[in-house]
Amino acid sequence: MRYPQLFATKAIEKKLDEGAKSGIIWHTQGSGKTALAYYNVKYLTHYFRQKGIVPKFYFIVDRLDLAIQAGKEFKSRGLIVHKIHSREDFVRDLRTTTALHNSSGKPEITVVNIHKFENDPDVISNKDYNIQVQRVYFLDEVHRSYNPKGSFLANLKESDVNAIRIGLTGTPLLGDEYNSRALFGDYIHKYYYNASIADGYTLRLIREEIETSYHFKLKQALEDIEVLKGKSNKKMIYADAGFVRPMLEYIIQDFEKFRLTSNDPNVGGMVICDSSEQAEKLKEIFDEVYATRLVNDIMPLAADTSVSFENIKKSELHKVKSAALILHDAGTKEDREDLIDDYKDGKIDFLFVYNMLLTGFDAPRLKKLYITRVIKAHNLLQALTRVNRSYKDFKYGYVVDFADIQSEFDKTNRDYFDELQRELGSEMEHYSNIFKTKEEIHQDISQISEVLFHYDTNNAEKFSQQVSQITDKKTILQLSKALNTAKELYNLIRLSGQYEMLEELDFRMLSLLARIANDRLALINAKDALENDTDVTNLLRVALEDVLFTFRKVGQEEMIIADKLKENLRKTREILGNNFDHHDPVFISLREELERMFKKKNLSEITGAEMLENIKDLELVYEKAKELERKNQLLKAKYENDAKYARVHKRLMEKIL
Repeated sequence: MRYPQLFATKAIEKKLDEGAKSGIIWHTQGSGKTALAYYNVKYLTHYFRQKGIVPKFYFIVDRLDLAIQAGKEFKSRGLIVHKIHSREDFVRDLRTTTALHNSSGKPEITVVNIHKFENDPDVISNKDYNIQVQRVYFLDEVHRSYNPKGSFLANLKESDVNAIRIGLTGTPLLGDEYNSRALFGDYIHKYYYNASIADGYTLRLIREEIETSYHFKLKQALEDIEVLKGKSNKKMIYADAGFVRPMLEYIIQDFEKFRLTSNDPNVGGMVICDSSEQAEKLKEIFDEVYATRLVNDIMPLAADTSVSFENIKKSELHKVKSAALILHDAGTKEDREDLIDDYKDGKIDFLFVYNMLLTGFDAPRLKKLYITRVIKAHNLLQALTRVNRSYKDFKYGYVVDFADIQSEFDKTNRDYFDELQRELGSEMEHYSNIFKTKEEIHQDISQISEVLFHYDTNNAEKFSQQVSQITDKKTILQLSKALNTAKELYNLIRLSGQYEMLEELDFRMLSLLARIANDRLALINAKDALENDTDVTNLLRVALEDVLFTFRKVGQEEMIIADKLKENLRKTREILGNNFDHHDPVFISLREELERMFKKKNLSEITGAEMLENIKDLELVYEKAKELERKNQLLKAKYENDAKYARVHKRLMEKIL
């Protein structure tokens, strides 16, 4: 075990001894959370065996690719991996009171997709619980797919109310509506970026700032032809060949230079695109321009006798030769899996993505990330840490910022830093705002009943006929909202344990009716889009004809994920705290300087630039404090290391001077 895994394991044991049934392991991405689950299968088997209990372990993920990845990792470490292929398999598994499926007696873990916990009365009614079998759920990435209003979490709880649930995440949700601690309990153990980077498990990040300029003002060009302003048009602009082509040219040139300066032709790159349309256009232009470029570039060099074969070979090695498009609707699932495997194996140089592979994707050779849109909160940290894995001799992962993500990063990192400093209990009253009160649920039920009064909610076929006659969008929106609220209430009631309230509505039937209403709303929206949509694509192309986009690097800075500020503050406080003479005028001035520095601005509200400024100021204070400590120790040594005589000596010298 790495030491954070060891400490986390002991913390889990302590929580279990205290009677806790749930909690969160907050370990940064790349620190080995799947390995932690593996070690705990071994450790907790021993722990429960001493109590005469047989544990049964589950590793729960929210994506098929993560289930495959986790299964491979557990198997490579020697665990027997039991796979759940269908909901029916899972129902049988829950009703099996034995802990192992294999006959060898070897340690085993069941890997299951969270979607097996979808609404299904058989899945959530486990009546055959064996008190000698203790189920332990390790929930991977609990910052995703665990909406308290959704069915997965409520069904997970009811699958076994006595199960132990251990959430694993590198970026817990900190919001008021969705909060990881409110859903899974207090933090069992924390291991953040600064410690992970200091230990060498993950890398710091370098952010490269890009300026986008164009020869003709785009805004004026759009106004001239009266194109509507809005996000949809921005998406079209950023996916237009006039914008994409020079951006891709910059990316390719920059990445090839990065390979040369790193002296590593095997590192990979990734572009997180502004839209799926932009990703498709990047791949289209790459295939058109760069797929054939290699041959055209190498042939003239080969004909030139002054160019050595070694230089030709080196030039060829660092060229970007291949790229893949990874979108949820591009190719089959098997095609995408093959492309991802090829990328991890070094057979593909570049990936163009939109929403896929931003979390849970682990490829150590990925060392340069190009971001063309602002990504929010925990999703941003998840995306950034795709390039923070240790790889060969690399000291940094690199992020090329086309979208100016710095302010969002500062805010997100500040939120997580603040969360780390808090020492709150896990009592639910701290987070009561995440769950509706009984009175609020009754009020919602009353409003739902009022909206549904005119419809036949006992017969789905008749309800469908009634809904199909609705043409007014406002009416169908109201109906759809009421039914979707009923679905959310069903799950919130079960999570809160107030089961008597389930008798007030037929929630199972309303879930079915919600799908009917949502389908009708989608149909009306599609009809409106066809009737009212104005195709501005051609107008946009006219506007962009005279707009020439250029991209250039304007700065490079380190993202202070490791929080050097915090480390410098600790060192300065410690060295001043260890000073044996607090009446020394130099000590007093240094302490006052430290106080003035942090009275000017709340540390939890400063930006990355302000952090860097404070780091420089802190370093000056620290160096002066270190020099004072050096002189103090020399003086104390003169008096056989007796601090009292050293202080008297200093007071006498001050009076003389």
